Formats: sequence, C-alpha cells, structure tokens
Amino acid sequence: MNNSNILVVEDDAAIRSLITTALETENYKYHVAKNGNQAIMEAATQAPELILLDLGLPDIDGVDVIRKIRTWSTVPITVISARSEDKDKIDALDAGADDYITKPFSTAELLARIRGNYRRIQYIQNNQQGGDSVFHNGSLTIDYQMQTVYVKEEEIHATPIEYKILCLLAKNLGRVLTHTHIAKEIWGSSLEGDIASLRVHVATVRKKIEKKDSSNKCIQTHIGIGYCMVKQIKNY
Repeated sequence: MNNSNILVVEDDAAIRSLITTALETENYKYHVAKNGNQAIMEAATQAPELILLDLGLPDIDGVDVIRKIRTWSTVPITVISARSEDKDKIDALDAGADDYITKPFSTAELLARIRGNYRRIQYIQNNQQGGDSVFHNGSLTIDYQMQTVYVKEEEIHATPIEYKILCLLAKNLGRVLTHTHIAKEIWGSSLEGDIASLRVHVATVRKKIEKKDSSNKCIQTHIGIGYCMVKQIKNY
C-alpha cells in the first residue's frame, strides 16, 4: 500500500466517488471533506501530504480555503474545478495552489498529476535532508552558494534577474507560478511593465540554456498564466 495521506475535498457525490475510486485502484490512502470548513479542519488535524480541492464548495469558496491553509501549511494543493477561465486558474495559483485540473478530467490524468506531486515532495525532502546547496535538473545546475549556473557543466552567464528567476522556479520544481507571483518575488510589484519584462527575461535565459543543450526544456510556459520548472532527465 502507498504510504500516502490524501485529502479529497469535493461536495459532488459522483465526482467524489470517481476520485476516490481512482485512488483506491492505486492503493492510495485518503480521507474526504464535503465542504470548505471541514476541509480546513481536516487539513489542520490530519496533516495530509496532498489536497485535491474543488473550488465550488457549498459554504466557502475554494480559493478562500487555499488562502486559509496557506497561513500555516505548504502542503501541495491540486485544484479540480469546472472553472476553466484563465482568471480562475490564476486566482487559485496566486492564492497558493500548486496545480490545476479542469473538469471533466480523466482518471489517468488525475493519477499522473498525483504521481508528479509525490515526485516533487520526494525531491524536496531529499534536498532538505542532504542540505544540498546545488540544484540539478538534467543538464542544468544551479550552485546557490556560488550563485552560478551551468549547463552540461559549462557555466552560462545569467544576469542577476535571470538568476533570481531560475532560483525561484527551481525551488518550486513542478509547481506553476503565475506571472504576478514571479514578478512580485523579483521586483516587488506586478505592474504591466514588470510582467512584460518577465517574459523577456524568461525567453532570454531559456535561449541560453537551450543553446548549450537543445534537449533541456526545463522551463515550461503556461500561456496566459505563468511558468513552471519541470523535471529533466540527465542524458549526457
């Protein structure tokens, strides 16, 4: 049995049954909450490793549930919602969600996202345990102590802004960060000009990485939403 503890927050009985049945097929352990207040209580008392959260709850909007949980916990939160507009996704991600699945969804997609979350959890735990000051992702290496970036063990020149962007994405491996979130972290604001500058900086540092290794696609663009650092396999 998987050593897991997943909180499923869903008021619709049919969808809740679909999710929990999918979890049972892979032997994931789980518990459920049918509204926002119960979700907050379960998150506080059961210490889940992952939360699957619907936004359209009967008592509290799911975005407010995310904000509340984020006041004390960094547990990965994957939103599962019928809200498909970019604004809804951005609001949830800015509130602290890690991932977003739009209904209707396939159980194969759901299970793949769950596996991805657990890989990210394991990666973070391994780095914390090792006190690692060096980040590796395929051919990309970031030496936090020396503040240098390497691709295929060759140093690339990253400007201070590019370096900060890479570090922010690396420390949130597998998590989609919105334009607004990144801009606020880098410049302290999210004005239209800041977000336009962000796109330029990301495009430039991506070219620098891919010039050294065209197969390294570690920076993933989510159009209209933001960016994500995705895990790469070392292939050289």
